[in-house]
Amino acid sequence: MEAFNNTSTTRENNMRWLSLPTLLIMVALAPTGLAQTAPSDQPSNPADQKPDVSPELVAIQAQSDAFAEAFNRHDASAVAALWTDHAEFIDDSGTVYAGREAIEEAYAQYFAEHSDVQIQFVIDSLRQLGDNVAIEDGRAIVSPPPAGDAGVSKYTAVHTKVDGKWRMASVRDTWVEATVAPQSVADLEFLIGDWVAEEHGVQMHSVCRWIADRHFVARTYTTTHLDGSKTSGMQLIGWNPIAERMQSWMFSPDGGHAIGVWSATPAGWVAETIGTTGDGTPTTSLNRLSKLDDNAYVWQSIQRTAGGVALPDTDEVVIKRTSSDQ
Repeated sequence: MEAFNNTSTTRENNMRWLSLPTLLIMVALAPTGLAQTAPSDQPSNPADQKPDVSPELVAIQAQSDAFAEAFNRHDASAVAALWTDHAEFIDDSGTVYAGREAIEEAYAQYFAEHSDVQIQFVIDSLRQLGDNVAIEDGRAIVSPPPAGDAGVSKYTAVHTKVDGKWRMASVRDTWVEATVAPQSVADLEFLIGDWVAEEHGVQMHSVCRWIADRHFVARTYTTTHLDGSKTSGMQLIGWNPIAERMQSWMFSPDGGHAIGVWSATPAGWVAETIGTTGDGTPTTSLNRLSKLDDNAYVWQSIQRTAGGVALPDTDEVVIKRTSSDQ
């Protein structure tokens, strides 16, 4: 497959295999079904992992949540109410919107032109610089993804406290393009076949096959646990002609689902996903797939969140081919 460059197999020899049940805390973040439950030494509720933070930072986090809720209702007035009177918003094209009224008009126009748009924020950094000032850095994940070059929308927001309430005084968006190679569904040829990962008696078996006249790859997976019980799920991967990029649709055994936007890299692929677990907890992740050779690849999930709470990256896991059915 043209999108993959062979990597020295010494990487596999130096890699520590991770016990399969501990790979993921939330199954919706896993494209291959490597684990279905949290390890016994991890809290069952992702919110339990949130570190202690000041009440002020909690209030700013609540404002970010309120922004997403208002945005997803397409309520431009409610979005604008979260800014200061003289706020400044610079979008990723460099256009400057000065003042709350101009910001409200901009969002109203955007919602009118994008009737189905939804957003979710991933806060990478939130720090308080003084009693009345804080800075937030993060990423905005929009669904459906915008057309054009693959990349990620990053933002920096300056929050100020006005009359006892935190408001956004300045926000700057930046579109960071991904460095990608030309891609097509044919680049997924490498995945076709049967794959396994196993350790300590827990086994993951996945099968990738062409469907719909080779326009999509269907990946089904089954995890066999120590007690003999099995869980399964599936993923579809194909070209989205509207967004002009590779996209995946994931369906997990707990009833959750996720959509991923795939971008080719020199080592393989990365997929930026946004989804929900079966109980409605929103999830995000960045999943990496890197080819070792024709019969093995490495998978890792990073920048993961569940319910707005950051989760640790998984370790790298080697997935090995058992057969090919091309």
